[in-house]
Amino acid sequence: MPERGPSIRRTPQPTTTQPITTQPNTAPPTTPQPHTPRAAGPETGPAARSLRATRRTGLLVTLILGSLTATPPLALDMYLPALPEVTRSLGAPAATVQLTLTACLAGMALGQLVVGPMSDKWGRRRPLLAGLAAYVVATVLCAIAPTVELLIAFRLAQGLAGAAAIVIARAVVRDLYDGMAMARFFSTLMLISGVAPVVAPLIGGQVLRITDWRGVFVVLTVVGVVLGVTVWVKLPETLPAAERHAGGVGDTVRAMRGLLADRAFTGYMLAGGFTFAALFAYVSASPFVIQEIYGASPQMFSLLFGLNSIGLIVVGQINGKILVGRVRLDRVLGLGLLIVIAAATALLLMTLGVFGEVGLVPVAVALFVLMSAMGISMPNTQALALMRVKKSAGSASALLGTSSFLIGAIASPLVGIAGEDTALPMAVVQLVAALIALAFLVGMCRPATGRTAGRTAGRAAGEGEES
Repeated sequence: MPERGPSIRRTPQPTTTQPITTQPNTAPPTTPQPHTPRAAGPETGPAARSLRATRRTGLLVTLILGSLTATPPLALDMYLPALPEVTRSLGAPAATVQLTLTACLAGMALGQLVVGPMSDKWGRRRPLLAGLAAYVVATVLCAIAPTVELLIAFRLAQGLAGAAAIVIARAVVRDLYDGMAMARFFSTLMLISGVAPVVAPLIGGQVLRITDWRGVFVVLTVVGVVLGVTVWVKLPETLPAAERHAGGVGDTVRAMRGLLADRAFTGYMLAGGFTFAALFAYVSASPFVIQEIYGASPQMFSLLFGLNSIGLIVVGQINGKILVGRVRLDRVLGLGLLIVIAAATALLLMTLGVFGEVGLVPVAVALFVLMSAMGISMPNTQALALMRVKKSAGSASALLGTSSFLIGAIASPLVGIAGEDTALPMAVVQLVAALIALAFLVGMCRPATGRTAGRTAGRAAGEGEES
């Protein structure tokens, strides 16, 4: 059955036929150039009208990919202010209700492992559209769940279906970009997808003013429908049929085994996974820490959560616009992890009472610093890992996403093991996870991040474009 929408093909940049030497008054090498997909073609088109159309297409694809990557924060963060109410409504303990977050994360992890290789075989559009349709159905079931056990099961299904949006969006980026341009584009996506953590808790808090927690899932259903229709109408296919894999499960397993055999790829994957665990420890514990321990309202919690997300967005843009291309990515990533460790250490000392009894403000400041540092940690782990991939971007994206969400799912119940009256487990999990992430970066990625790292990444990107 033919697929709707135009097809974007990865076209290598001309090397010998491009009339560079005949162009007078060319721009100096240091002039920033627009970061458009490779498929959009060279910037020296014969007509300004074609150039403007190309840029509009690039912007549209960017907005769609950003919306797809916003699926996890929408599904998770809009629901966060309702966690205490779900506890009371379904008569379940906090640790059990937190399993609804764990189930959603686990579903997103396992779903990526399946959908990623499927997108390498059948293209990006069809698995994505099927996943979005299933996501809408699962979200409706969450809205009518009568017990916490069924809610956990439906959240697992929601995560399995929603995984298609995450893994395929990341694979599309690899289809369209290489090298430093890919790192910059991931930071651009953070600007778009980062809006979701800002507005999602705010929307969730306002929804709770007029209805109960089930209304949150009604809103998520509407968002899923709108996103699915937009993808159906506007997102082109980015993986041409000639570049798809015709193999079965055996070929997929061999491809993933080859990726995991790359020591540096695995190191970046695990560093990113444990960084995400530190992030999700905050996501799953902060509603109880901020509201139950420090007595903030759901609206105040939503405001603080939004401010933290703004910090992540701003630092992500500093990463993409200023640091990428000027400072080695591994150094930027290491700096980000060190800041996370410092903030988590401060939180741990505060929860242990080293500074006496502290109020909400010092805790909120430490969480703001920790979340902001994620803006230079998470996009760079993804970019550094995908720079090493020549083929099978879907499988590579699946491994990156699966490891992050599985490790994050393990972190979620750990932050609730001591009950709702202490923030100590959250601080401990954040600190340990960040330390492990730094250990993987230093221990497994060091050979790939020496003085030749930039040249190695450039060669890998060039080979990936030829393949």
